[in-house]
Amino acid sequence: MSTIDQQFVEYTVKALVGHPEDVIVDRTIDEKGVLLTLTVNPADLGRVIGKRGSTAQSLRTLLRALGAKNDARYNLKIVNNDGFSGERESNSYNDHASVDNSTDETVENESSYAENTRKELAELDDLDI
Repeated sequence: MSTIDQQFVEYTVKALVGHPEDVIVDRTIDEKGVLLTLTVNPADLGRVIGKRGSTAQSLRTLLRALGAKNDARYNLKIVNNDGFSGERESNSYNDHASVDNSTDETVENESSYAENTRKELAELDDLDI
């Protein structure tokens, strides 16, 4: 049995995402108030968070209004469940083998883009403006 706050978040988020069947809202109560944990399909995480977090902040604002009506304090936690454990893969930037393979030799072949840019800048310097 879900409460009105869970139903509200679930209904709102299901209207936003592409995989509404994967939306899960868990509710826990602690000393800080009611914590709603939102889990969505990893493909829909960007839609729920929004550009610069605007959609997530809007959901939190609406929850705050609901909390004022129900005399409760709500917190919304959006779970990133894409399987990333926080550890880097073995071929990451922190891998020491890549540092051992580096050399101090200069690159002799310049790219054609850089060479063309230098020529164009030299032609601009020759103009009398």
